Amino acid sequence: MKKPPSSPSQIAPTLVDAEAGDAKAQRAVQSVEVGGRLLLTLAAHATAMTLKDLAAGAGLPAARAHPYLVSFGKLGLIEQDAGTGRYALGPAALQLGLSCLHQLDPMKVAVPVAERLAASTDQSVIIALWGNLGPTVVRMIEARQPLHVNMRAGTVMSVLGTATGRAFAAALPGKILEEALAGPMGRFSPADSLGAKELAAELQSAREEMQAHGVTRALGRPVPSVNAFSAAAFDHEGHVALVITALGHADHFDAAWDSAMAVAVREAAAEVSRRLGFATV
Repeated sequence: MKKPPSSPSQIAPTLVDAEAGDAKAQRAVQSVEVGGRLLLTLAAHATAMTLKDLAAGAGLPAARAHPYLVSFGKLGLIEQDAGTGRYALGPAALQLGLSCLHQLDPMKVAVPVAERLAASTDQSVIIALWGNLGPTVVRMIEARQPLHVNMRAGTVMSVLGTATGRAFAAALPGKILEEALAGPMGRFSPADSLGAKELAAELQSAREEMQAHGVTRALGRPVPSVNAFSAAAFDHEGHVALVITALGHADHFDAAWDSAMAVAVREAAAEVSRRLGFATV
């Protein structure tokens, strides 16, 4: 983040280079970036803030922050409590947020992230949604050396016998899973055909796996010699939006829980969740 100018003559909007390392460097209005820090600071706090704390959080002197707040107030982006003098986001900020959420397409958000994950790890990556029949592959991005697996868009994955299915099992409400597995089309593979006691134990195992490591794992199943890590991405309401899975041949896929592969999958899902408005706090 650029250091804000300290001279009053520099407060007026000026054009500055955006990111120095960007090959196609764009131009940006510096005062918008400065004012934006105030809005972002407010967004990061659950309660209204004093001018002093808000300015400090944005890295600005209070005297410099105040004119921005006056302008934002006229636009409805912030509100000031008449009694306490504290500032909070206003109705226009709420409308912007709601409009953004309505325009979000989870797949549009997830595909570029999945493509970067495949490129950086040189492993195949799939995106799966929870469909009428369970975990369903909607996009597969092949590695440079594609895996010889019978998987394509539309493939329905086992809930308990795959990393993808186990990620859904770890994140979805138990009732949804129980109804899906108990229904006439609910037994997606022999791995899912368990008694009630065994089924409950497997679902609990998947939840504990995700809680402990942030990902679920499959070693040589359902395809021998193919390993996989999966993680769920969540929307702004905390619902499972999709699952991202990286899979590759065991000879070239480090399946240790603390491996770079596990971290990459976990971070990819977290990035999608963040962009979908999911708040971790």
